[in-house]
Amino acid sequence: MRSARPRRARGLVLLVMWSMVTIDDIRPLALSLPRSYEALVRDRVKFRVGRIVYLAFSRDETLMGFGFPKEERDALIASDPEKFMMPKPKDQRYNWAVVRLAAIDHEEMREIVLDAWRMVVPKSVAAAHLDD
Repeated sequence: MRSARPRRARGLVLLVMWSMVTIDDIRPLALSLPRSYEALVRDRVKFRVGRIVYLAFSRDETLMGFGFPKEERDALIASDPEKFMMPKPKDQRYNWAVVRLAAIDHEEMREIVLDAWRMVVPKSVAAAHLDD
C-alpha cells in the first residue's frame, strides 16, 4: 500500500511516496535467515529459530513483536512512542518489544528483523551469515 507523506524541504512541502511495511515484505527476509522458519500459532504468524520465537505478528498483521533486550526496552519506547510499544503484561518478562508496522520503513524493518534474529542464533551463525 502506498500513500503520500508530506515532507518539508527549505519551506516547501514535498510529497514522498511511502510504502508501508507488511508481513509480505518481512517474510522473504526472515525465511532467508539461517535456521529460521515460519509457524502459525493460534492464527498468528511467528518466525522461530528452533523453539525460540523472534518475530510474532498480531492477528490483523499491523503489529510485530520482536526480540529485544528488556534492559533497553524502556529507552526504545521512550525514543519513539508512536512507533514502539510495550508488549502485553504477560510478555514483559521476556526480551520483547512491539512495533507498529505502519510507522517503520523498509530499512528499519530490516534492522529490527536482523537484530531480533541475531539474539536467538549462535554468534558464529550470525557472524557467518552477516559477513557474506
